[in-house]
Amino acid sequence: MIGICSYGGYVPRYRLDRMKIFDAMGWINPATIGNAKGEKAVANYDEDSVTMAVASAIDCLEGKDRSRIEGVYFASTTMPYKERLNAGIVAAALALDERIRAADFTGGLKAGSTALLSALESVESGRTKSVLVCASDWRLGKPGSPQEMIFGDAAAAFLIGEGEVIAEFKGSFSTTYDFVDHYRGASSAYDRQWEDRWIRDMGYDFLVPEVIRGLLEKYGLKMSDFTAVVYPCPYPAERQKLNKILKIPPNASQDRLYAQIGDAGAAQPLVMLTSALESARPGDKILLVSFGSGCDALYFEMTGQVQSRGKRKGLSGYLKEKTALDKYEKYLVWRQVLPGDLGTRAEVDLWTRWSLNWRKRKAILGLWGSKCKACTTVQYPPQEVCVNPDCGAIRQMEDFLFSDKKGRIISYTGDNLAASYDPPAIYGSVEFDVGGRGMFDFTDCDLPSLSVGMPVHMSFRRKYFDEKRDIVGYFWKAVPAKEV
Repeated sequence: MIGICSYGGYVPRYRLDRMKIFDAMGWINPATIGNAKGEKAVANYDEDSVTMAVASAIDCLEGKDRSRIEGVYFASTTMPYKERLNAGIVAAALALDERIRAADFTGGLKAGSTALLSALESVESGRTKSVLVCASDWRLGKPGSPQEMIFGDAAAAFLIGEGEVIAEFKGSFSTTYDFVDHYRGASSAYDRQWEDRWIRDMGYDFLVPEVIRGLLEKYGLKMSDFTAVVYPCPYPAERQKLNKILKIPPNASQDRLYAQIGDAGAAQPLVMLTSALESARPGDKILLVSFGSGCDALYFEMTGQVQSRGKRKGLSGYLKEKTALDKYEKYLVWRQVLPGDLGTRAEVDLWTRWSLNWRKRKAILGLWGSKCKACTTVQYPPQEVCVNPDCGAIRQMEDFLFSDKKGRIISYTGDNLAASYDPPAIYGSVEFDVGGRGMFDFTDCDLPSLSVGMPVHMSFRRKYFDEKRDIVGYFWKAVPAKEV
């Protein structure tokens, strides 16, 4: 038996009320009022598709043995690098073994389901036993466009394996067409799309029914066999029409999460699948359909293992942990739509020394520190000499992972003079519960909410962006605990 062994989701902390967008930009396109209900999830200034993928994977791997993972597949249409393996960054951040397979899936909105299907078939073939699949997107719509209203940022992750799976993979059916609905050239920042009527009538009305009927005929199934039907479609009236055509019961049509998140691109069907798995019961059958240059349809059946889902924050937990983004203009500066002036302190050359990054890769990307074999003292960054004054052992260290450890704030400051996209820049000293201290930036918080002794956890984030060379540098930041 092969299938989904674990799952996780991630939604950024900040949510932008769509009416704030309309109040600012509705004058240029009054028709966007039709999409102005609810809120959209907005990535923080130090987040992108890679950091969100890592966050969803951490949620997915809670309580799991990471040493057994043999592959990492990352799907996104908004990867930060074109000639650097983005899945390799994800794998390093998760402190996985470097002797694994990793691959990027991109180029279309069904990249997420294709990555998931590829992992399932890889495990099914017996060539691999465990593959982690992450999907994440943070697409940009031009200000005043319907896409700006519709798009949201989110991620999902699945651990694919054999044996004790919670959702058994039963089969699939796929189609591929060069049907151009959304498109973005190699140097384009904004998504573009063809006419809505074209997308609805020739896209969803044709492609979605075709792939669903293909799967039903292939496996001798009826639509009434499924407890949940998951498929992305940003048009509410079109969803109602398709549900009627395909005879999908109202209680089986999975919520598209538009009012809470928005459309998360290549991650959208997998984010919706994560939501469906959170409430699924043994015996439930789930149909997953993606859309973009054709469709993938995947069929799962829940097993008794779903009763022991394990502890995780999950998509529902992240949906509860939200903070309203107070200004629409802040979102524009964060996403570099508006050129915000960070002052002269931001006018530095952010030269990335790749040889140094290579030597320190485990400490930088994985947050690996050291543990003294003589006295068990731990410390970050890694040390050659034990920091314990009663020990002082030299070169008797072993690797010790800090990224999954909790800590507390020892000291902090708010720096209004430092260059920051969310001033003041907040940073300070963190002491880990297992021992060891380090200096870290704080994120997803504001200065008045902090206090000495407050618990924190670590989060993989963008440390800097070298605009001159188009390079993103990553590191770990401390996120203060929030009461929900």
